Amino acid sequence: MTWFAAVARLRARRESGVLVTVAAVRGHAPRDAGAKLVVGGGETWGSIGGGNVEAVAIDRAREMIAASVAEPELIDFALNDKVTNRHGVQCCGGTVSVLLEPLPVVRAVAIFGVGHVGLELARILARHDLDLHLVDSRADTLAEERLAVLADAVAQVRVHHTPLLPEEVLEDLPPGTHVLIMTHDHAEDAALCDAALRTPHLGSVGLIGSAAKWARFRRRLATEGGHDEAAIDRIKTPIGLADISGKEPATIAVSVAADLLRAFESGEAAGA
Repeated sequence: MTWFAAVARLRARRESGVLVTVAAVRGHAPRDAGAKLVVGGGETWGSIGGGNVEAVAIDRAREMIAASVAEPELIDFALNDKVTNRHGVQCCGGTVSVLLEPLPVVRAVAIFGVGHVGLELARILARHDLDLHLVDSRADTLAEERLAVLADAVAQVRVHHTPLLPEEVLEDLPPGTHVLIMTHDHAEDAALCDAALRTPHLGSVGLIGSAAKWARFRRRLATEGGHDEAAIDRIKTPIGLADISGKEPATIAVSVAADLLRAFESGEAAGA
């Protein structure tokens, strides 16, 4: 398996990893600069030459995975018999620099309702390295020609057409997915809020709407849904930056995206 296929496999599995690259070689070494190794939690793919260099790199990569290290690291190795090595002697005579680059699990965001605001929000979030799920009960809203604006997305975009029960998608979303509820139907929004509170593996949950809408939803979630106050408080509403008050779809989308990305950077969003 090629190293980029291995990286894609880790991403698809939503597993952390480390990309290990021979960054520089001086003198003789088992592999030339550019050789790559991908390290996962329990598997490796590729090789940077074996021996002590590779074994130490794998050990450190696994430590980085366990500690959720985000910054890359550079390790220098001298390949001679005078150096004390953890995994045996390599006496090729040269020196090697190895770069370890963390491959974190990318964040996942699900937008329920791809109307005017939802599509504008998808266009913004699609420019980021995310798993982006677009969910709507209306087929025309998810039509290929309408979503063509996302053709050059950086994100991995997944489309879910749910004509009957959009809330069923929640169970299948990856752990830690951040959910944004903004459908065309308040009854659908209410059902999604109730289902989201019953889906413990999700990240943050945000709801678009007015204070009056949320007051009605809170009562229903408590009386009909049986949710306690602490659970209901998991839902953030209104969403977006409070000091951006414009009501145009693109303005709302920028506000919501900025608020979510700020929460990601600060670690405020659960599952971030």
